[in-house]
Formats: sequence, structure tokens, C-alpha cells
Amino acid sequence: MKSTSDSVPAIRLLNNPDGTSIFEIGKIPTLKQMNTKTFWISTTTEEWEKEVHTAPRKQYVVTLKGRIRFKVSNGSTFHIEPGIILLAEDVEGEGHSWEIEEGEQWERLYIPMADNADDFFILDSE
Repeated sequence: MKSTSDSVPAIRLLNNPDGTSIFEIGKIPTLKQMNTKTFWISTTTEEWEKEVHTAPRKQYVVTLKGRIRFKVSNGSTFHIEPGIILLAEDVEGEGHSWEIEEGEQWERLYIPMADNADDFFILDSE
């Protein structure tokens, strides 16, 4: 996955109708004004994050430092690292898990999506 002048790589976590979690690989266009109001930075891991969990809200997660491996319901995995935006949209059902693969901690920026806002995710064509 590489950035281009008109997009950055992204992976979106979603729920299937049966509640299982899946992911899609794609991109987000650059220079789009996204409907958000707040953000915060985290370098800690809360206890609930160490187990399988759903996203607490629809949000963009921007990794500043670290390489993280995510796992979804069917056991499939993907990696997030600086330069790849995570769209955490699996707010119901089984959820996902993650673990730090590289680095001592995961430094990340959380940017919640406004209710009913377009996430601007573009699925990669197969």
C-alpha cells in the first residue's frame, strides 16, 4: 500500500450482517474535509482493548508510531503502521483484536466520525 498524490492507504473494519467482523482494503482521498469535531492522542492501552472488542464509536485511527496486527472474526489479519489509516466501524457484533508487533507502544490519534457522516473510504478494486 502506497500513498499517491490523491489518496492515502486505508483499511476499514466492518460488521457482517451476522455480527462477525471483517476488513476491507482501500484508500481515502486527500484534501477532503471530513465531518469531525474532536480528536485525541493515546499512547496507553486500556484493559478492555487487550481482549476481542468492538470499536467504541466510528472513528479514524491514525498511527503515529508502532506496527499493529489486527485480527477479525474469521482469523484473518492485517497490519496498521504509520501511513495507513484505520477506519474502525465495527461498532456491533463480535469485534476485533489487536497486538503490537513492532515497538514498545502504539502511539495513535483518534478522530471520531460525526453521526451519519461519509467516511470517504474507497474500496480497492480486485
